[in-house]
Amino acid sequence: MKPKRAAKYYYLKFLRLQGDPHSLAMGVAIGIFVGITPTVPLHTALILILAWPLRGNILAALIAATAVSNPLTWLPQYYFSWRLGSWLLPGQLSWERIQALLGLFTSGASFKQSLILLGQLGLEAAAVMLLGGVLLAIPFSCAGYMLTLKFFRAIRKKRMEKHILD
Repeated sequence: MKPKRAAKYYYLKFLRLQGDPHSLAMGVAIGIFVGITPTVPLHTALILILAWPLRGNILAALIAATAVSNPLTWLPQYYFSWRLGSWLLPGQLSWERIQALLGLFTSGASFKQSLILLGQLGLEAAAVMLLGGVLLAIPFSCAGYMLTLKFFRAIRKKRMEKHILD
Protein backbone atom coordinates (compact mmCIF):
# COMPACT_ATOMS: atom_id res chain seq x y z
CA MET A 1 0.00 0.00 0.00
CA LYS A 2 1.34 3.44 -0.90
CA PRO A 3 2.12 5.77 2.04
CA LYS A 4 -0.46 8.39 1.04
CA ARG A 5 -3.15 5.76 0.61
CA ALA A 6 -2.21 4.10 3.91
CA ALA A 7 -2.41 7.45 5.73
CA LYS A 8 -5.87 8.08 4.30
CA TYR A 9 -6.95 4.56 5.23
CA TYR A 10 -5.94 5.01 8.88
CA TYR A 11 -7.37 8.53 8.97
CA LEU A 12 -10.76 7.17 7.87
CA LYS A 13 -10.54 4.34 10.41
CA PHE A 14 -9.90 6.85 13.21
CA LEU A 15 -12.63 9.15 11.90
CA ARG A 16 -15.20 6.36 12.23
CA LEU A 17 -14.37 5.56 15.85
CA GLN A 18 -17.04 6.46 18.37
CA GLY A 19 -16.51 7.26 22.04
CA ASP A 20 -15.06 9.67 24.53
CA PRO A 21 -12.15 11.69 23.06
CA HIS A 22 -9.93 10.96 26.08
CA SER A 23 -10.56 7.21 25.85
CA LEU A 24 -9.91 7.21 22.10
CA ALA A 25 -6.73 9.28 22.45
CA MET A 26 -5.54 7.09 25.33
CA GLY A 27 -6.14 4.06 23.12
CA VAL A 28 -4.06 5.62 20.34
CA ALA A 29 -1.27 6.43 22.81
CA ILE A 30 -1.29 2.85 24.13
CA GLY A 31 -1.25 1.49 20.57
CA ILE A 32 1.66 3.72 19.59
CA PHE A 33 3.54 2.80 22.75
CA VAL A 34 3.08 -0.94 22.30
CA GLY A 35 3.61 -0.72 18.52
CA ILE A 36 7.00 0.94 18.94
CA THR A 37 8.29 -1.40 21.64
CA PRO A 38 10.12 -4.50 20.36
CA THR A 39 7.41 -6.91 21.46
CA VAL A 40 5.96 -7.93 18.08
CA PRO A 41 4.45 -11.29 18.95
CA LEU A 42 2.83 -9.86 22.09
CA HIS A 43 1.27 -6.61 20.82
CA THR A 44 -2.37 -7.62 21.08
CA ALA A 45 -1.97 -9.11 24.56
CA LEU A 46 -0.08 -6.03 25.79
CA ILE A 47 -2.73 -3.72 24.36
CA LEU A 48 -5.47 -5.63 26.14
CA ILE A 49 -3.50 -5.62 29.40
CA LEU A 50 -2.78 -1.87 29.24
CA ALA A 51 -6.00 -0.52 27.73
CA TRP A 52 -8.37 -1.81 30.37
CA PRO A 53 -6.79 -0.24 33.50
CA LEU A 54 -5.82 2.95 31.63
CA ARG A 55 -9.35 3.23 30.17
CA GLY A 56 -8.11 3.40 26.63
CA ASN A 57 -10.22 2.42 23.67
CA ILE A 58 -9.03 -1.04 22.63
CA LEU A 59 -10.01 -0.66 18.97
CA ALA A 60 -8.16 2.68 18.71
CA ALA A 61 -5.12 1.03 20.31
CA LEU A 62 -5.17 -1.89 17.88
CA ILE A 63 -5.48 0.43 14.87
CA ALA A 64 -2.65 2.67 16.11
CA ALA A 65 -0.37 -0.29 16.83
CA THR A 66 -1.00 -1.66 13.35
CA ALA A 67 -0.28 1.74 11.82
CA VAL A 68 3.08 2.18 13.57
CA SER A 69 4.25 -1.44 13.65
CA ASN A 70 4.62 -3.05 10.28
CA PRO A 71 7.43 -4.57 8.21
CA LEU A 72 8.45 -1.10 6.98
CA THR A 73 8.89 0.29 10.49
CA TRP A 74 10.35 -2.72 12.32
CA LEU A 75 13.93 -2.17 11.22
CA PRO A 76 14.18 1.48 12.36
CA GLN A 77 12.22 0.76 15.56
CA TYR A 78 14.39 -2.18 16.51
CA TYR A 79 17.55 -0.36 15.51
CA PHE A 80 16.80 2.73 17.63
CA SER A 81 15.55 0.57 20.51
CA TRP A 82 18.84 -1.32 20.37
CA ARG A 83 20.90 1.90 20.14
CA LEU A 84 19.16 3.50 23.13
CA GLY A 85 19.24 0.32 25.18
CA SER A 86 22.88 -0.38 24.32
CA TRP A 87 23.83 3.15 25.28
CA LEU A 88 22.33 2.63 28.74
CA LEU A 89 23.27 -1.07 29.10
CA PRO A 90 26.43 -1.45 26.97
CA GLY A 91 27.79 -4.77 25.72
CA GLN A 92 24.64 -6.82 26.23
CA LEU A 93 23.37 -7.32 22.67
CA SER A 94 24.96 -7.35 19.22
CA TRP A 95 23.25 -6.04 16.09
CA GLU A 96 23.68 -9.46 14.45
CA ARG A 97 21.40 -11.03 17.07
CA ILE A 98 18.80 -8.34 16.38
CA GLN A 99 18.95 -9.01 12.64
CA ALA A 100 18.33 -12.71 13.29
CA LEU A 101 15.23 -11.80 15.29
CA LEU A 102 13.94 -9.49 12.57
CA GLY A 103 14.57 -12.19 9.99
CA LEU A 104 12.32 -14.55 11.90
CA PHE A 105 9.49 -12.02 12.12
CA THR A 106 9.63 -11.19 8.43
CA SER A 107 9.80 -14.87 7.45
CA GLY A 108 6.27 -15.51 8.70
CA ALA A 109 7.31 -17.66 11.65
CA SER A 110 4.63 -18.94 13.95
CA PHE A 111 3.82 -17.31 17.28
CA LYS A 112 5.48 -20.22 19.09
CA GLN A 113 8.67 -19.92 17.01
CA SER A 114 8.78 -16.16 17.69
CA LEU A 115 8.51 -16.73 21.44
CA ILE A 116 11.23 -19.38 21.34
CA LEU A 117 13.61 -17.02 19.54
CA LEU A 118 12.81 -14.21 21.98
CA GLY A 119 13.61 -16.59 24.82
CA GLN A 120 16.94 -17.49 23.23
CA LEU A 121 18.03 -13.86 23.20
CA GLY A 122 18.40 -13.99 26.98
CA LEU A 123 17.35 -11.66 29.75
CA GLU A 124 20.21 -9.20 29.22
CA ALA A 125 19.34 -8.79 25.55
CA ALA A 126 15.64 -8.49 26.33
CA ALA A 127 16.43 -5.81 28.92
CA VAL A 128 18.45 -3.81 26.37
CA MET A 129 15.69 -3.95 23.77
CA LEU A 130 12.82 -3.29 26.17
CA LEU A 131 14.56 -0.39 27.88
CA GLY A 132 15.45 1.17 24.54
CA GLY A 133 11.97 0.48 23.13
CA VAL A 134 10.18 2.00 26.12
CA LEU A 135 12.38 5.11 26.01
CA LEU A 136 11.76 5.43 22.27
CA ALA A 137 8.01 4.90 22.65
CA ILE A 138 7.34 7.42 25.45
CA PRO A 139 7.70 10.66 23.46
CA PHE A 140 5.82 9.26 20.46
CA SER A 141 2.92 8.00 22.56
CA CYS A 142 2.71 11.33 24.47
CA ALA A 143 2.66 13.26 21.20
CA GLY A 144 0.13 10.79 19.79
CA TYR A 145 -2.14 11.31 22.79
CA MET A 146 -2.04 15.11 22.55
CA LEU A 147 -2.58 15.22 18.78
CA THR A 148 -5.38 12.66 18.71
CA LEU A 149 -7.12 14.20 21.72
CA LYS A 150 -7.39 17.43 19.71
CA PHE A 151 -8.48 15.42 16.67
CA PHE A 152 -11.20 13.48 18.50
CA ARG A 153 -12.44 16.60 20.32
CA ALA A 154 -12.75 18.41 16.99
CA ILE A 155 -14.66 15.48 15.51
CA ARG A 156 -16.98 15.35 18.51
CA LYS A 157 -17.61 19.10 18.27
CA LYS A 158 -18.35 18.81 14.56
CA ARG A 159 -20.75 15.91 15.16
CA MET A 160 -22.53 17.83 17.93
CA GLU A 161 -22.92 20.90 15.71
CA LYS A 162 -24.27 18.74 12.89
CA HIS A 163 -26.65 16.99 15.31
CA ILE A 164 -27.96 20.33 16.58
CA LEU A 165 -28.52 21.59 13.03
CA ASP A 166 -30.35 18.42 11.98
